[in-house]
Amino acid sequence: MEKGGDRIEASPGHDEKLKIARKMREALVKAAPIGGLPKVSLILILKYPQSTPLALLDEPLTYSPTSRPVELYDIPSSTILHRGQKFFDKIYGKVSKRIMGQMDRSGTEDLGIAARLMYGYILSNTSVLTAAESSFVLLAGLIPQDVNPQLKGHLKGALNNGASVEEVKAVREVIIRICEASGMSKIGDSVPAGWGWRSAVANL
Repeated sequence: MEKGGDRIEASPGHDEKLKIARKMREALVKAAPIGGLPKVSLILILKYPQSTPLALLDEPLTYSPTSRPVELYDIPSSTILHRGQKFFDKIYGKVSKRIMGQMDRSGTEDLGIAARLMYGYILSNTSVLTAAESSFVLLAGLIPQDVNPQLKGHLKGALNNGASVEEVKAVREVIIRICEASGMSKIGDSVPAGWGWRSAVANL
């Protein structure tokens, strides 16, 4: 913001800070199905409250900005699962039925059930994060795990969820740089074990 030729840095107000804090918390919740609930639980239980001002923490067992408690207890599960299926179909587009079918026919039919529950109750809720922002969270969880087949689908899925090509490429690049700063590198197939990428990280 400029006034009289001088630039004034505007600090975000409480409402904007609360919005950002809730987005960060929701991103961690949505990272749980990809990165693992134990890791996310440790962050949200032990780390996040200590580093966040009390005014930016929602009171427990009261108002939920995502309305997930209402969805869990008061809304028919078929409604939530249908929403999740639509979200899944939008991400994977024309191959969504094939991918869900592969999970259902994998010899462990509960794999498909787990995916439906994850997409229904966690990922398809866009009360705090938009569909595109939710896709960015998934990219952040997939890139460090070196799972290019899934990553390819979710890079395109981010586009299907409304992100631009430039946004998806920028998010991918930032995640890779964070991974590299944390010690990840390309290790190749000849290395039997290690934390890194066996091949180039998938791109659009």
